[in-house]
Amino acid sequence: MRDETLAVHGGYEADSTRAVAVPIYQTVAHDFVDAAHAGAVFDLEVPGFHYNRINNPTVDVLEKRMAALERGVRAVAVSSGAAAVRMSVRAVTSAGCNIVAAPQLYGATYTYFAHVLADEGVEARFADGDSAAAIAALIDGSTRAVFVESVGNPACNVVDLEAVAAVAHERGVPLIVDNTVATPLYLKPLEHGADVVVHSLTKFVGGHGTTLGGMVIDGGSFPWAEHAGRFPMMCSPEPAFHGVVYAEEFPESPYAVRCRTVGLRNEGATLAPLNAFLLLQGLETLPVRLERHEHNARLVAEHLASHPQVAWASFLGSPDHPHHELARRYLGGHYPSIVTFGAKGGYEASIAFFNRVKLFKRLVNMGDAKSLVAHPASTTHRQLGPADLARVGITPDMVRLSVGLEHVDDLLEDIDQALA
Repeated sequence: MRDETLAVHGGYEADSTRAVAVPIYQTVAHDFVDAAHAGAVFDLEVPGFHYNRINNPTVDVLEKRMAALERGVRAVAVSSGAAAVRMSVRAVTSAGCNIVAAPQLYGATYTYFAHVLADEGVEARFADGDSAAAIAALIDGSTRAVFVESVGNPACNVVDLEAVAAVAHERGVPLIVDNTVATPLYLKPLEHGADVVVHSLTKFVGGHGTTLGGMVIDGGSFPWAEHAGRFPMMCSPEPAFHGVVYAEEFPESPYAVRCRTVGLRNEGATLAPLNAFLLLQGLETLPVRLERHEHNARLVAEHLASHPQVAWASFLGSPDHPHHELARRYLGGHYPSIVTFGAKGGYEASIAFFNRVKLFKRLVNMGDAKSLVAHPASTTHRQLGPADLARVGITPDMVRLSVGLEHVDDLLEDIDQALA
C-alpha cells in the first residue's frame, strides 16, 4: 500500500509503468513529516524520497517503466551507460576477485574492464570469443560475475544468452548483460537466464542524441544466499549502510537495493530529473522509431553489399551474417539498425568516406533519430592496440553506420557521393 505521508511529501506511487503525465521535481531534497518518518525512510522501512542523489519521483517513473519493459523486479537509474556498467560490476566485486567477459564490447567498457578495474584490484578476464565454452573456461572460485553485450557494439555478434547463463549459474555466478543495442523491445535477457541487465539510455531509448542516462535492472532471480561465501556483500552486514544484510532484508531485489544504497549514495552517479523526463519522452516513441530504423538499415545494408566501391558489408538482418540465426532466435526476427562496412582501398578509403559524408553526422553516438557514422578504430576504440582491436572484432577499415530516420533515398545518395 502507498504510505499516506508520501502523498503530501513528494512521493509518487501510482502505476508509473502507464503512459500518464509525469511530474518533474526540480529539487535536490524532499521534506519529511517528522523525525520518525525521516528515520524510517533512511532505514528503507517505508518508501519515500529524501535526497535526489539517491532517488527522485521523476527518475522513479523511468526506473519502473524500464524494469517493466525488461521484466525485472527493480531498476536503478544512473547518469550514463558507463556509470551503469561500473555500478553493475562494482556491486558484486572487491579487490582480489575477477569477472569474466566476452571481448566484443564497447570501447569504453573494454578499457574500463582492462585497466580501471585492474587498478582497483579486480581482474577482468576476456574470453577467447563469446561462446559459453570460452567463458566457462575462465570462471573459477574468485569469479564474481560474467559480463556480455547481448549484441556487441560494433561487432554485432549475438551472444547465446541461454548457454552462457547456464555455465555461469552452474559455477555460482550471475550473468550481467548490456542490452543497449538490442533494446528491451527486441530482446529481454532476463527471460533467457540473465540476472542483471544494463542499458545506456543515451542510445535507442532516448533516441535523439540529447540526453545521457543509464540503467541497471535487477531480475531478482539470482540465489545470493546460496552463494554467501562468494558474495559477502549481499549476505553479511553492510558497514556502508548501517549493517543491513541485503539478501535477508530485501530478498526480492537485494542487488538493486545495494546498487542504490552503496553505489548511488556513495559514488553519486545520479541521473538528473530533467534527464529522466527527456528519456521518458524518448521511451514513448521507441516502438515507432525502431520500425523505421530497421527498415532504413536493411535498405542501406543491401545497397552497400552490392556497391562496387565496398569491400564488405555486415548487417545482422542479412541471412549470410554469421550471427543471423542467433539474432533471429533471440530478437524475434528484428535487427538493430547498425551497419558496418569497409571500403575498397582499406583504411584510407574508409577514412575518406568518413570525411566526405554530408547527411550522416560524424558522431560516436548510436541509436539516434539522425544517421551517424563512426570509424571505431580511431574513435570509440582508439585506446585499443591492434591485438585488442582484433579481439573485439574491429578491423582498421571498419566504418559503423547507425542508420536513422531520414528518407532512405537521401541516405543512399549521401553514401554514393561519399564513396565516389
